Amino acid sequence: MEKTYLDLLQKVMDEGVDRSDRTGTGTRALFGQTMRFDMSKGFPALTTKKLAWKAVRSELLWFLEGSGDENRLKELNGSDKTIWSANAEAPYWKPKAKFDGDLGRVYGVQWRAWQKPDGTTVDQIAEAIRLIKEEPTSRRIIVNAWNPGELDQMALPPCHMFFQFFVADGKLSLFMHQRSCDMFLGVPFNIASYSLLLHMVAQVTGLKAHEFVHSLGDTHIYNNHFDAVKEQLAREPYPFPTLKLNPEVKDVFSFKMEDIELEGYESHPAIKASMAV
Repeated sequence: MEKTYLDLLQKVMDEGVDRSDRTGTGTRALFGQTMRFDMSKGFPALTTKKLAWKAVRSELLWFLEGSGDENRLKELNGSDKTIWSANAEAPYWKPKAKFDGDLGRVYGVQWRAWQKPDGTTVDQIAEAIRLIKEEPTSRRIIVNAWNPGELDQMALPPCHMFFQFFVADGKLSLFMHQRSCDMFLGVPFNIASYSLLLHMVAQVTGLKAHEFVHSLGDTHIYNNHFDAVKEQLAREPYPFPTLKLNPEVKDVFSFKMEDIELEGYESHPAIKASMAV
């Protein structure tokens, strides 16, 4: 299973095109790739470097709360810094001295409070769960974070921008499209986050988590990550762990950090690399 990710990492290194990018760092990239992860094979927490599991859990719970406040994410994570801190302090957003924690209308806000022309909002997550329960063959079980009218109100426009659920034979699958895919730093995090979301929604809708399908647009490795990627590719993966959710939780908005655990997770050490902003 981890080979799916490692093979794509190698493919980008071998076949990618060298390009400039918004951050000025430079990337090697391919366009239009796909990965599939079957949850029956284990939970896809990548093992060839240590996954920031606490950050995965806290960010997803923060999204599901509908929050755009980094201070709330810090509370959930129990840390003074989060994976959002660099973008929160980027000069194109708000000057650091004036930053109050508000990241704008980012993922969670769009998921839970998409603005309608009449001033009311749509809770896309609640509606998706309603459809899974009441109209499971619907082709409209979709959550969209890419709101063109509000991109200038976000500290970072959504990278993982759209996802759709599919129900068949008592099993739930999730398809997510990601427009911008940092293969070394971001994508392992995204795989774990959306696989976790799949399991959580499956539990509260009485279904079995089946497959996470990951569609990648601009699939890239930053130039300053090349050595780190080579180190990761030289490592032998461990078996995937098992996800354990508190079975008493029946409402997706009621999960807490302590309700979500990985059992049997073994990994190689972390590999440090700088995030381009």
